[in-house]
Amino acid sequence: MTNKEYENYYVPSQSHWPIVGAIALFMIAVGAGNYVTDLSKDQSGFGVYLLLAGIALIIYMLVGWFTDVVNESLAGKYSHQMDHSFKQGMSWFIFSEVMFFAAFFGALLYLRVFSVPWLGGAGNNAETGAVLWPDFVAAWPLLKTPGGTETTAMGWYGLPLINTVILLTSSITAHFAHSALMKDNRRQLKVWLGITILLGIAFIFFQIQEYAHGYSEEMRLYLTSGVYGNSFYLLTGFHGMHVTLGCIMLIIMWFRVLKGHFTPKNHFAFQAANWYWHFVDVVWVMLFIFVYII
Repeated sequence: MTNKEYENYYVPSQSHWPIVGAIALFMIAVGAGNYVTDLSKDQSGFGVYLLLAGIALIIYMLVGWFTDVVNESLAGKYSHQMDHSFKQGMSWFIFSEVMFFAAFFGALLYLRVFSVPWLGGAGNNAETGAVLWPDFVAAWPLLKTPGGTETTAMGWYGLPLINTVILLTSSITAHFAHSALMKDNRRQLKVWLGITILLGIAFIFFQIQEYAHGYSEEMRLYLTSGVYGNSFYLLTGFHGMHVTLGCIMLIIMWFRVLKGHFTPKNHFAFQAANWYWHFVDVVWVMLFIFVYII
């Protein structure tokens, strides 16, 4: 089969993967809801098992569906128009991720610019802080909770700075890997892509170390440490989850490279993984500035 047979559009046969994915997402939603409810009641129920089953099912769906797509691509069934559709799909996916993080950055901005000053008596909210607790100080980060527990802010130096250097370096190596692919230099492609993956794994390792340090008795920075602890762990935690997903994507691309996949003219899967990796790098730079430094 040649591309000319599919130069208008390739319509794949009916697939069971969408319904499998829908069932998996339903199981995850119901399982997560029940699991959180069980935690609040200090009980153990079926929620955690349903959640894990949903996660396993969606992994099965992703592996099966992407395997079908890879096989169709290798069979030469995709035309330029189909490639354009894939690029549009990945672009919209990354845009949705931009909006996801925009919501969290917006919440952080609201806390720092509006909520904390209002609670401190700014504008027409005089004496509001005294109602909360007498020694309330309207300054960011809020290091004391109403219960009297004090925490410590995570500095920008040390592990956060190391992780910033690691991610910025990984963007450079990812670019070198893409350049090597465009030159059809398979050896350099494997090396640069492998280095990018190792840097991503190093980032995840150091972030785990950072969290362990935050939960130590020295810092006492917990997820329950007021709005500062909440915002810190939600923003950095979700980013860490995206870095993990990006690493998985790059690892899959590396194994496909080993199998001889991708050419300078046909490599959108690799390009999409590169796009995603550069995206998580940009998000981290913003996190480093607005969460750690400012």
